[in-house]
Amino acid sequence: MLRQKMFFIFILLMSLSFTYSQKLDELLDQADHFSMKTFENQKSLDVIMQANKLFPNNWEVNWRISRTLVEIADKMPSSTDQQKDAQYKKYEEAFEYADKAVKLAPNQSLPYIRRAIANGKIALFKGVFSVIGIVNSVREDLEKAIKLNNGGPENQATAHYVLGRTHTKVCEKSYLVRLPLGLGWGDMDEAIKNFTIAVELRPDFRMIRLDFAKAYIQLKDFQNAKDQLFKIEHIAVKHQDDAQILVEAKQLIEKYKNK
Repeated sequence: MLRQKMFFIFILLMSLSFTYSQKLDELLDQADHFSMKTFENQKSLDVIMQANKLFPNNWEVNWRISRTLVEIADKMPSSTDQQKDAQYKKYEEAFEYADKAVKLAPNQSLPYIRRAIANGKIALFKGVFSVIGIVNSVREDLEKAIKLNNGGPENQATAHYVLGRTHTKVCEKSYLVRLPLGLGWGDMDEAIKNFTIAVELRPDFRMIRLDFAKAYIQLKDFQNAKDQLFKIEHIAVKHQDDAQILVEAKQLIEKYKNK
């Protein structure tokens, strides 16, 4: 009789565990849909915050909160000091959730990628060459994510893409200027290498192609830049900024058409 009761308790616990897991998966799928398909960031945030109440220490919930906060911050107005302050705080909040995800899942690439992205936004906001420690942290997180090599090809593409963009940004100043600042590691060859891997892993993402082209422009390699830019028009929309990316790509094609 005791064994029978224990068996029923076991079945009940297994059923509750399955229902609990199923609920999490449903909320994650909803958040991803709003974030990546319809670009309704506030709806995505509402759903993922609901998940956070039910699963407060789940790394997949925390990195998604970070992602959505960055997407929201990117679209916030920034004309006044008050607006800029609100935007900056949103990026800081995104960093905090990504940082928590890293601590919860130190062997997963995605939290490091999201922390690097949030930190990168903070660095751009403050000025890359005034926050050397943050820039170095961005690089370290991306290299860690690439070394872990999990999360799927699209996320590894993101890691290589952001690392390529980081090298490109750092190389806007000459090596002799950067070296005493601790940014001598910036390298345009590394930028091109990482963009190339990113495109191979995710050829159908406009943002990667645009920044790849900008890296080539920085190197005055206009033919390779235009090759990347021409491809953008034939890539389907997958991000909230894709319409603007297409406009910018056409502007760059026109600007460098005779180069």
